[in-house]
Amino acid sequence: MSGEPSPTFLTDDEEEEIDVGVPIKPIMNKQGVLSKWTNYIHGWQDRFTILKNGTLSYYKSEQDLAFGCRGSILILKATIKPHDFDECRFDVSVSDSVWYMRAESVEEKIKWVEALEQYKSESGYGSETSLRRHGSAVSISSTTLSTASGSSFRKGRGLKTKVAELDTYRDILVQQIEKLQKYFDACTVSASSDSLMTPGLSNNYSVGEFFPAGLSACDFRGEALTFKATTSGVLTAISHCIEVMSQREEVWRKRVEREAEKRKKVEEYYKQSLKEAQESSTKLVMMGPDCEEGPHSAMKEDEFYDAVELGLDRMEQEEAFRARLKELEPLSSGLPRQIHPLNSEIERITLEQLHYARLSVGEGGWELFAEDGEMRMYKREEEVNGFVVDPLKAVHTVKGFTGHEMCHYFFSPEVRNEWEMTLEQMTILETIAEDTIVFLQIHKRIWPATQRDAVFWSHIRGVPDSKNPESPDIWIVCNNSTEHSSAPNSNSKYIRMNITVSLTCQTIIKPPKNGAEITRNDLTCKITYCSVVNPGGWAPASVLRSVYKREYPKFLKKFTQYVHEKTKNKPILF
Repeated sequence: MSGEPSPTFLTDDEEEEIDVGVPIKPIMNKQGVLSKWTNYIHGWQDRFTILKNGTLSYYKSEQDLAFGCRGSILILKATIKPHDFDECRFDVSVSDSVWYMRAESVEEKIKWVEALEQYKSESGYGSETSLRRHGSAVSISSTTLSTASGSSFRKGRGLKTKVAELDTYRDILVQQIEKLQKYFDACTVSASSDSLMTPGLSNNYSVGEFFPAGLSACDFRGEALTFKATTSGVLTAISHCIEVMSQREEVWRKRVEREAEKRKKVEEYYKQSLKEAQESSTKLVMMGPDCEEGPHSAMKEDEFYDAVELGLDRMEQEEAFRARLKELEPLSSGLPRQIHPLNSEIERITLEQLHYARLSVGEGGWELFAEDGEMRMYKREEEVNGFVVDPLKAVHTVKGFTGHEMCHYFFSPEVRNEWEMTLEQMTILETIAEDTIVFLQIHKRIWPATQRDAVFWSHIRGVPDSKNPESPDIWIVCNNSTEHSSAPNSNSKYIRMNITVSLTCQTIIKPPKNGAEITRNDLTCKITYCSVVNPGGWAPASVLRSVYKREYPKFLKKFTQYVHEKTKNKPILF
């Protein structure tokens, strides 16, 4: 046959486009910094955002990737909507969850929206491009549909192969017909000659005498059989093509039926959503960026006034509550701690915490979850009545100060606001002794969580080191939740936490050379921090675990830096 492809012969790319209807586009992952609306207090905050494997995730920063994402959303089920007025903003929503995102420029927003839309279309069941990726489901080796991929079409069993076979058969038939036609013409000419028609002519002639020059005698039976075989092959190939087309028609028919069913469901869902939206058209989703002050604010004048008035009322209530706390005079029993009602509890829990702190991490099934230099943080996952109460244990070694100094700053109420960044207000309810105080602490609210408070006693003491009597005392600060008559009752505004926290510090001194005076360069403080916190409320367990994995290492590192700064130019406190 001819070296040029037949008009009916399809290339691979052409058949791909017939199968799927669109050219192949690679799915790309994307990452970068987007501004995300966090809440009404903090507004827009930069978040490192990653689009990968059909999931959009965000982190506080690129450096926080090791701590896990702060949220993720499945793009397949999401709705991506560019904002009507803000050219750099787009919203990603799934059901009631809405992420408000802003890019640095319009071009960057367009890239993000296109990437999200591409993932959404590529992930859909029955989408056109998904047919290309999963292959055809038709097998032409039988009359049934195959559940395997359509790789057989790429191996010479496809429709284009049969069309190519028909082209070959056509060329063979043309050659055979031309050859047979020449023989038939020669026979006709010979049959009409006078010599052949003369009676009594001798029959002693050769078969070749019937044919003109250039033609030789042939086996007509053999040519006929060859012609029959060729036509049979043509019919078989045509039958095969019809079979393939019938199977493809069945596959596409079922796909059309599925798409029609999906469209019907989507239309029903759309009508239901439209009805719900019309019913709730007068309701606003508070705390969203569309409720901010501005020319395109979605809030009406009366709603804006109500929101401002509610905010002012809450501020007045909080101010009145703080004023009542300031009016509380710290109680002083005037009695030694040894005969105070809480003494037995203080003694028992403090010694228990000292014992737990001195146990090695190999005892108790601790799991390492964070590591930074000399610091190691361990956990055990536990829940009580559905609340996360994971015990935590941190082991750290720091140079430059003593265990007494470390515990002094952890216990002292005078400096607590300097290092406790989550503290909104602290009130001393009772001074039991110089080494024991009862506190009421109100912590800052982190939206959307409810604000927390805690009532606890805090006790500091030095304990001789039983393993090395000549070394400085081991110091411990123990905080444990309690009840107190001066503490306000827990109400709906605050959720009261239950805590048991201990900070145990051991001082190691490197003897200076030649009997020189001990300096801070000779000091090493071995720190063991143990914590069991029941936050109460209904915060998701996964969120709480993600928060402490992220925040506890930061807290311990910042606090040791704080103590180092406070003590570096002061006399050593052993």
